[in-house]
Amino acid sequence: LLLLQCNMKKIWKETGRMMVVFLIGAVGTCVGALIAYTLLHNYIPEASGVAAMMTGSYIGGGVNFAALATQFKVTGQTIGAVTVADNLLMALYFFALIMFAGLNFFRKHFAHPHIDEVEQNGLDDSKTQAAAYWSRKDISLKDIAFNIAYAVTIVFLSNLISHAIAGAIPTDNAVLKMCNIFFGSQYVWITTLSMIVATYGEKKVEKMNGAQEIGTYFIYMFLFVIGVPASIVEIVTNTPALLLFTAIMVLVNMIFCFVGGKLLKFNLEDCILASNANIGGPTTAAGMAISQGWSKLVGPVMLIGTFGYVIGTYLGVIIGGILGA
Repeated sequence: LLLLQCNMKKIWKETGRMMVVFLIGAVGTCVGALIAYTLLHNYIPEASGVAAMMTGSYIGGGVNFAALATQFKVTGQTIGAVTVADNLLMALYFFALIMFAGLNFFRKHFAHPHIDEVEQNGLDDSKTQAAAYWSRKDISLKDIAFNIAYAVTIVFLSNLISHAIAGAIPTDNAVLKMCNIFFGSQYVWITTLSMIVATYGEKKVEKMNGAQEIGTYFIYMFLFVIGVPASIVEIVTNTPALLLFTAIMVLVNMIFCFVGGKLLKFNLEDCILASNANIGGPTTAAGMAISQGWSKLVGPVMLIGTFGYVIGTYLGVIIGGILGA
């Protein structure tokens, strides 16, 4: 349901150069996953599965985290611990990103036209956008029925296709095994079919009100239920390696986004929001853009964050396959 936002024609047309920073950050996430696994795999159970999950999550979001956790059969205990470690680190990182926008060091080394505009004109336009973003949506019983029916159909078809391909591709060598893992993944096909529907059936999709709200509700429910058994105190005291694992991935993503943005002479706001869209997803990135008054960037960052939903699963499956999850 969340992938119904992935109209690729619209994404490529409207995201501009922020997409470039986002893709650089996605590469950083993959590199960070490989570094974290190399350093910490002896200290973390199911480290390869964790690397795959967090690659998907730190490029896309919760939808990719859930898909890859199931794809690589990561145990509930590990998923719960990673969820809490991830949420704790994300909260700290978002505070850091907001702080970067006000630091002289970053303002000195990056152009920041949107920050300057807000400081001159205030937040009035942003407040209007925030009200629209969080307002009630027009959703009927028919909309709910169509959304659920669509989701069930996509999952059913993806299951048939993935099982057929997994049975057809042998696993005699490393390359064929990797192809089997990738093309035999139900979640790769869920992503692919959803992207095709969103791109080429855009007029029909526009009439399916409530897809984002219903999809977000189910994802939050999944993360809540998984996170309930986990304890922040336990993670900090008993499994600090998980915090370090996710911290390495976030740090490498940040370095790639800001160094890449600097080399390509992008704005500070582009780098901050692209990294946020990687680590948190489209909703957190849009929320940050709204809260900071960068109203012209709300639409593009929502689109690149949604694009992360598409490539996050693909890259997570690849990382998991490379590491033998």
